[in-house]
Amino acid sequence: MNESKLLQEIESLDKTINTKELFTRKLRESDWDTLVDWWSTWPEWTAPARGFLPENGTGGLMVEKNGTPIVAGFIYETNSDGVLFEWVVSNPDYREKDRKDAIEKLINDAEAKIIEMGYKHIFSIGRNKSLMDTHKKLGWFVDSKPSHEIIKNL
Repeated sequence: MNESKLLQEIESLDKTINTKELFTRKLRESDWDTLVDWWSTWPEWTAPARGFLPENGTGGLMVEKNGTPIVAGFIYETNSDGVLFEWVVSNPDYREKDRKDAIEKLINDAEAKIIEMGYKHIFSIGRNKSLMDTHKKLGWFVDSKPSHEIIKNL
């Protein structure tokens, strides 16, 4: 890591210390083990292969508070006007009053980032009722008919 990137990382870490505010940042290599732990804790979830995720598991956002990671999601860029916002996963042990606020912040900040990137559409797949309700609250269309993920590992 060059000096400039190291200084940016230090500044980013400084912003997360001693604050009562929710803070959104880009995912880091060091988040991987945390994310795998979260996926393995939630029932009926399996961690995706790291290579299946954008930027090998760092292509997304994390919301944290006082350095405690709360929720993360991944942004898949495409060669169209749309992106996929996927694999939203949260810290199962974080039960503070602002948990829902953190999830809303992740979605809102992902939308802002995606607009900044020049995209016009966001697509996501969900089955968790609470997460789908949050998307609805934030103005997303949630199809009432269930669909299924169809994946083939090559």
